[in-house]
Amino acid sequence: MKILVCISHVPDTTSKINFTDDDTKFDTQGVQFVINPNDEFGLTRAMWLKEKQGASIDVINVGNSSSEPTLRKALAIGADKAVRIDAEPLDGFFVAKQIAEYVKTHSYDLIIAGRESIDYNGAMVPGLIAGFLKINYVTNCTKLEIDNGKVELDREIDGGKETLSCSLPLIIGGQKGLVEESDLRIPNMRGIMQARQKPLEVLEAFDFSSNTNIIKFYKPEPKQAVKLVSADNLDELINLLHNEAKVL
Repeated sequence: MKILVCISHVPDTTSKINFTDDDTKFDTQGVQFVINPNDEFGLTRAMWLKEKQGASIDVINVGNSSSEPTLRKALAIGADKAVRIDAEPLDGFFVAKQIAEYVKTHSYDLIIAGRESIDYNGAMVPGLIAGFLKINYVTNCTKLEIDNGKVELDREIDGGKETLSCSLPLIIGGQKGLVEESDLRIPNMRGIMQARQKPLEVLEAFDFSSNTNIIKFYKPEPKQAVKLVSADNLDELINLLHNEAKVL
């Protein structure tokens, strides 16, 4: 079984975020980048399939050379090969189109992507890839079992979970629950040394343009002061909700 894991190169949530050029560009200066957490859950699940069923694992990223340390970490965790499509990941459609075009000439049984990345939270890439390739797709996936080509899955829905079955080929949008945080793997020295010898292929971007333009970034407004109203002063509460909060 051949598995492709999509890897996003995203800012660590502890990084301080700033913008440059009149708030039109993200400032990467001093920002620590990591594997997108939802992608790392998927990579860990792929490792289990590799160890139990002898699957091979490729990882893929659409990005510039700055994302290569993230791909090397994925190799150190246990992936067999990394592919970087050399292009700025301008929007979800562009990223999905690049990956889909690659897959058209490199057959995979299973594609694992995070349900969304933690930078833009678009939650569109795996679904678009499925549409371009016309293959089965399950998002918000919290369980994945494969036996003789038959797939059993759970996915999170409002108020509970849904259990599904389908056949390969398949793409999933994974999340926490696919594995737990305690299951994530920290590369050891042996894995890091082996990662240096594993192939990291850099490909030219396919000829597709982005469908969106970034106009401006905005930070959330600072939290304003809180007004406390006594529980027995309902008139004052109604007055504030009506005249200040404008919700009545």
